Amino acid sequence: MPRKVLKPFLSLLVILLLVPWPVAFASSDTDATSIPVRIEASEPSAAPSWQAFGGAISGIDNPGDLFYLDVTRHATDILLTLYLTNAKDLVHGYRYLILEIGLYSWTDESGWQRALSRDGCPVPDAYLTLRNGQVSFLVAGYRKYKVTIDDGSFYAAHAGGGSSPQFYLEVTPV
Repeated sequence: MPRKVLKPFLSLLVILLLVPWPVAFASSDTDATSIPVRIEASEPSAAPSWQAFGGAISGIDNPGDLFYLDVTRHATDILLTLYLTNAKDLVHGYRYLILEIGLYSWTDESGWQRALSRDGCPVPDAYLTLRNGQVSFLVAGYRKYKVTIDDGSFYAAHAGGGSSPQFYLEVTPV
């Protein structure tokens, strides 16, 4: 293969291998017969993405969805806790990582809207970092929700930023 063709191809391959891809996991600490909660990880095409370049401060290129929850058959409040499960691996690739976590609820009239708290105000902004490693939301039953990454910033210590973030969602009835 001519050198002029090989060089751009290898550069593209290196960039694709260094792009961090978030991974999501979910669970409920209740059995399916007592609390009817359905948790689904988002499809990779709906997940957030960003590119980390060594020694560069950057941000989220494409905000996206992490989890979808269906608690339409559950009457009481539920505590959602989103964990960053591989923070110890991420600290080697990132000097800092700050992710703005969004919570949205589904309405038949308007589609996905920012979720409201019990007092009718929008759920406050929540930030998941390498330092805190988790965020929690108290949500009402009889609704559908999605957990997203809306924005964020990071400082990549080296190209690729090391490992990709991995998320775990825990659902606990209150």
